[in-house]
Amino acid sequence: MASSTVPSSQPDRPPRPNLVFRQLRGPRSPAEFAASVRRAAREIGERVSCDARYVHRVEAGEIRCPNYAYERVFLHMFPGRTLTDLGFAPRSSVRGRRRRDDGDTPPAPVGAPALVTGESGGAPEPYDPYDTHHDYEESDVLRRAFMTGGGATVAAASLGPLALAPDASAAQRAVRRPGASDAGALEEAVRRIRVLDDRHGADGLYRRASAPLRAAYALLDAGATRQRTADRLYAGAGELAISVGWLAHDSGRFDDARSHYAEALATARVTGDLGLEAHAFCNTAFLARDAGRPREAVRAAQAAQRAARPLGSPRLMSLLALREAGGWAGLTDRAGCEQALARAQAYFDRGTAPADPEWMTFYGEAELEGLEAQCWSALGDWPRAARHARRAAELQDPHFTRNIALYTAELADDLARGGHPDEAAAAGMRVLDLLPEVQSSRVRTILAGTARVLLPHRRAAGVSAFLDRHASLPRPV
Repeated sequence: MASSTVPSSQPDRPPRPNLVFRQLRGPRSPAEFAASVRRAAREIGERVSCDARYVHRVEAGEIRCPNYAYERVFLHMFPGRTLTDLGFAPRSSVRGRRRRDDGDTPPAPVGAPALVTGESGGAPEPYDPYDTHHDYEESDVLRRAFMTGGGATVAAASLGPLALAPDASAAQRAVRRPGASDAGALEEAVRRIRVLDDRHGADGLYRRASAPLRAAYALLDAGATRQRTADRLYAGAGELAISVGWLAHDSGRFDDARSHYAEALATARVTGDLGLEAHAFCNTAFLARDAGRPREAVRAAQAAQRAARPLGSPRLMSLLALREAGGWAGLTDRAGCEQALARAQAYFDRGTAPADPEWMTFYGEAELEGLEAQCWSALGDWPRAARHARRAAELQDPHFTRNIALYTAELADDLARGGHPDEAAAAGMRVLDLLPEVQSSRVRTILAGTARVLLPHRRAAGVSAFLDRHASLPRPV
């Protein structure tokens, strides 16, 4: 991420030094502190080009409020603090546009000076021109996707089936403060993405879902007038970040997924939303397991359980215990895995509760069986894994087409590795029948692994037909 060359206007009065930030730097030199900022950014999947010059500018008061990327990094470095605790001005007072009684005007185009009105309403002051492209991009998406004139209508248009691109017809509409209709549109966008993912998988959705996510965070920046609306917007933006992260995860874009989950976690921490925090850690654990970082999976799942414990949802605790079990299985710790699986079953048996999160509609007996199957597969117990995978596929609600394909693909793989090539080929054929409807890199990856295992068994019943049909699949774009 390169430094911006956009010039800033010169304020009529000198900037106020950020003494708090200078104190937080301590005895470290600006260059040393900048290096620690870059390390912290990598920890949460962010990319910032912090150097000594940037640190000097912050401490001199030239940057009264950092952009979103730096905000996430600073809040990660100094947990429990807000931007104002770090010596920055509230974002609402230094946004890259003038504020009016009836809302905000759009920001200046890229290449124009970045101006904001001073605290006393006087001359404009510079707003972090050090990499401001991110903010302009968000504001542009906001104008196109979640604008005045019926936020719910615009969101519905932008999130139609398999067509998640923003509504270009809203591009020129004036910006206003978001209200309850915008919060509702955001919540509906999250639901619609989940429904489409359940039916079709992630590959066809991910890129088109990213623009609504940027728009959601721009809504937060626009600032709701009512606290209840602001809370809904924050929760909705966090859940949307997780949903888009999952689309990246399921389509094999692990780095993107990690960044989106970190975004959701930062949002949860800023607002103190334990439900959102538990959800973000839940998905982080799942991603870590799939990415080959089982110890991180265990720790993230345990963090999720700490956040979720006060929420009163046994089903949520059951799912989080399964996430932990997956991490222990990846570490080949059978005892740890079995203990977590036992907790998951015990919590599940308590049944549903009013506190169960809306996003957990996918979690039923089929998912319980499917996740347990994955644990036994990771431990190399193929017969046990196949038994649970078969039951998962049989129990799954037909609405969740992607999950049926996933469980059946896992069944095929377990059968192949367990020495049952004919049964594996039959299960693989059932997955191939579903692929025209399901676009999931994860399912395709499992199926490709099964095909490699079955190659030496081409003469077994049905195996040759499966391998030939699998080989004829079109390459994903």
